[in-house]
Order: sequence, then structure tokens, then C-alpha cells
Amino acid sequence: MKVFFNGRLIERSECAVDIEDRGYQFGDGVYEVIRIYNGSFYTLNEHIARFFKSAAEIGIDLPFSEAELKGELKELIEANQVQDGGLYLQATRGKAPRKHQYEAGLTPQVTAYTFPIQKPEKEQQHGVSVITADDLRWLRCDIKSLNLLYNVMIKQKASEASSFEAILIRDGVVTEGTSSNVYAVKQNVIYTHPATNLILNGITRMKLLELFAKNGWQHKEKAITKDELLSADEVFISSTTAEVIPVTVIDGQKVGTGTPGPLTKEVQKAMQNSILSETAKPV
Repeated sequence: MKVFFNGRLIERSECAVDIEDRGYQFGDGVYEVIRIYNGSFYTLNEHIARFFKSAAEIGIDLPFSEAELKGELKELIEANQVQDGGLYLQATRGKAPRKHQYEAGLTPQVTAYTFPIQKPEKEQQHGVSVITADDLRWLRCDIKSLNLLYNVMIKQKASEASSFEAILIRDGVVTEGTSSNVYAVKQNVIYTHPATNLILNGITRMKLLELFAKNGWQHKEKAITKDELLSADEVFISSTTAEVIPVTVIDGQKVGTGTPGPLTKEVQKAMQNSILSETAKPV
């Protein structure tokens, strides 16, 4: 399998990172996960724009333009002949003697590789159970950084509870999932946390907001409480790899009827149409 490593396409077996790479030692870097359908990227422009924004937020100066990077990534999926799957893209600040502060002029280490994704069709059709947990992450969740330890800990807790995801609660209000954005439907109005420093503004979230407006679905970027979440008529989550998944049980309590709701199903259809429109090959 080919990987993109510091401007070159090389075999995965040839890819090596120094032991003093700051991403390895400090989580000092940023990343993106991009979905591939029918041999084409979905929302590539949006992902790359956020990648550059995240890098700029932490002071990493990437050694190429957005256009150059997109060209390299397209070469990568062609080299690996990927029709359906995902691409992981990461930039670290680079290697340096281990200390918290760093000198100017470090060379970023940039890596990308493709990987298979099993579409969560069962979960999309039938819905999933989730748990809630305290949101104890740092206050710059808007940066898609490599610092995911708390997310990992809580996602594992959800897995051990036979749940698909954990929804995080900060100061009594719902922020997001460990690896997803969260939406609650009440009286046909869709609520989701506004795009502040307390959540990652997911690319799928941004696409869904466009689809809500396009389809005339009432929606508000407004924080809701845990009690409001538990009393919602419908709840769903979104992410690049999960797309749109209904939540039918929260902390052992049914959401609405305990089955995927009608508006959630309409959102799923709109999402699939969006994916097809962007990635379908001409006949």
C-alpha cells in the first residue's frame, strides 16, 4: 500500500517517524479523516480548508498549498485503487529535542494513508444506544488536534457499556459525541450546539445544516440541556465515517418511540443524495 509522506508517495513499509517527533511525544499536530465513495472524495475542499485552519491555529506552517495537497491525495487514492473507504491525513510540528517549548522553523511531518470503512448500515437502519458522560476536554475543541485521550477513554467506556457512542455534557448542556456531532428533534425543530470552541464543527455537520435549509427543515444552533436531550422526540448523530445514525436509547432510556424517527430518516435520505451528487461517476 502506498502512503503520502512528506511530499512523496512511498510504500507503507518505508514510512518511518523519528522517536522525537512532537506528534508522537506531545500529540502536537492536527488531522483529518476524509470519506471516499466511488473512487472520489466527498467534501474534500471543506476537509482540506479545515486542515489548514487547524494547523494555523496551533502555529504549524504547512509546506504546500491547499491545491497541491489535494492533488497529492487524489494521486494517493488512485495509486491504491480505492473505490470506497477513507483517508487519514495528519501533520505534526516535526521532530525536535524533547521539551515543551519549540524553536521556530521546524519542518512539519505530513502523512496520509487510505483505509477500508465498513458502512454502518445496521446502525443507520435500526439506530443505536448511547451513554452520556461529563465533557472534561480542553476548551479548544474547535481545533481538530491529535490530543484525543479523553475522547478515547470515554469512547471505550461506551464500548464496554455495549453502546455505539457517548454524548458529552458540559455544565449541564449537550456539546457533542466523542467522535460525532449531536442533534435533537423536538416538535419538528432540529437543535444542535452552535459552532463555538466547545465543539468540533464537523464537515458532515456543516453539510447537514445546508441540507436542513435546502429542505425547509426548521433548525436552531442552540445548546440544549441533558433533560431536553432525554425528552427529545428524535436524536441522531453525524460524522464523516458514520454519516447519519439515529439514536434510539440514551442511558438505557428510549428516545421517543425507541425507533428511528421520521425526520431523521428524511435527513439520512438527503445525506445520501448529497453524497451521490458529489461522487457519482458520469455514465
